[in-house]
Amino acid sequence: MTTPARRIQLQDNLNRTREAIGAACAAAGRPSSDVRLVVVTKTFPASDAAALVDLGQTDLGENRDQDAAPKAAELAALGLKPVWHFVGRLQRNKARSVASYADWIHSVDRVELVDALDRALSNEALSNQASPGDAPGLPRTVNALVQVSLDGDVSRGGVAVSGLAPLAERIAAAPSLRLAGVMAVAPLGWDPSEAFALLAECSAAVRRIDPGAGEVSAGMSGDFAAAIAAGATMVRLGRNVLGEREAMA
Repeated sequence: MTTPARRIQLQDNLNRTREAIGAACAAAGRPSSDVRLVVVTKTFPASDAAALVDLGQTDLGENRDQDAAPKAAELAALGLKPVWHFVGRLQRNKARSVASYADWIHSVDRVELVDALDRALSNEALSNQASPGDAPGLPRTVNALVQVSLDGDVSRGGVAVSGLAPLAERIAAAPSLRLAGVMAVAPLGWDPSEAFALLAECSAAVRRIDPGAGEVSAGMSGDFAAAIAAGATMVRLGRNVLGEREAMA
């Protein structure tokens, strides 16, 4: 359980972070309602995640399924249902698990993963039939963002810009996925403004495939203001709200 002191700390950090996002939006001539804050709770306990939900923070992010799945289950057991965003690199063998709790998947970067997620969601609908004789249930639809490798180094995750359109079309055709937009991380050594300007061009390309796919997930603790200036609709922040991360196991 979160201590009263930790809860006050989280509330203060959350307020400051929202104010900073609001200031970045104002500087960009955008309303603060344009940008969704996703608090990335990786390495922090479920008690912190539960406290954030209780404090009104709807969107939570995780980047490793082995941490995210039990955390989502623990919050669900408490009757808490945040909007879960999976923001890390996703292996195909984890698709079924992630599809069971994630509302948004920010890191769809290859056709094989699209097919694995769509199949997992379709199988979930089949398993949710009331009895063997019932008609199959409708698959749960998950919002999918195409992760773009802005510098073309796909070894760190993401599809090359040249492969963006075919992958977006494959997502759009998947019955259990909704093509929602694009995601990227500014490459090391790049000016964030230049990186996010390129991502804005990628967003325009995806919107030519589906005009409703306007979400742009970009910006972390050090560069979220630049991302907002370039049109980000979601920023993924952890340290700002939760403090310094514990060492990863």
